[in-house]
Amino acid sequence: MKISCAWLYVITKYGYPPSIEDTIRAFEEIAKMGFTAAEVEAVGEKNLDEVIGNKDKIKKTVGDLGVRIVNLVPVFPDIVSFDKERRKRAKLNFEKAADVASYLGCDTIQLDSYFPPVQVNGDIPYENQIEFAMRVNAAIPIGFQWEDFWHVLVDTVGWCADIAQREGLRLCVEPRVGESVSNTDAMLMLLRDVGSSNLGVVFDTAHLFAQKEILALSIAKLKDKIFYVHASDNDGKENLHLGLGKGAIDWDNIILTLQQVGYKGYIGIDIGNVPDIEYEMIKSREYLEKILGAK
Repeated sequence: MKISCAWLYVITKYGYPPSIEDTIRAFEEIAKMGFTAAEVEAVGEKNLDEVIGNKDKIKKTVGDLGVRIVNLVPVFPDIVSFDKERRKRAKLNFEKAADVASYLGCDTIQLDSYFPPVQVNGDIPYENQIEFAMRVNAAIPIGFQWEDFWHVLVDTVGWCADIAQREGLRLCVEPRVGESVSNTDAMLMLLRDVGSSNLGVVFDTAHLFAQKEILALSIAKLKDKIFYVHASDNDGKENLHLGLGKGAIDWDNIILTLQQVGYKGYIGIDIGNVPDIEYEMIKSREYLEKILGAK
């Protein structure tokens, strides 16, 4: 298993999304912290166009720094919209993102399941900022049918898996607290209904632990469908993304179980919204390296 720097570090320091100038600066900091692999995000059309327009600069920067971009995360919630035109536009943007992900040499492109089209009293999770420990109260509109939304989600994820495969990438979906696919069993249903060998999961320890999942059992359920791992800690009550060892997650057992199912991919240190984040990132990387070296 190898270690990467998740994009939450960059969001925490520079906002959502960061400018291209801050993106380049962030890659320099990522290398300085001792990481040789990282993610990148593209949040909305404007940011995606900035990434595409600066793809040569980004590729040269990370190449000169000895950092490999392994995962790209395009963020387009309309990709699961009931509105066909909005969904079509988001799909076109995903296609553009897959092209640039391939150009940057990524292994995977990531998709979220987003929030279903129900009425929310307050902010929708992760819409305008990455904030954890949110309380979401939703009202179901008259006429809403979960089956209809699930059909849209399955169709869209299957289409994205095909586009990813065409570009030499694997598609991974991240179950997150407060979204349409938020736990292990929902992810298993999505995998079953999409039925694509090119679809897998981002195994996010913080989100699943906050869902009261038994993480080792989740790994055993998902097995070879784990395409990527996000690693951060919490107390199992809120989906905080703390440094490794700062919560209640049994990291030795997590690594052991990942090894048992044959996982050999990247583990992204996914810490955010914490003070002195560089210190926490370095200490978490060292913490994980020590466990990996002992196994």
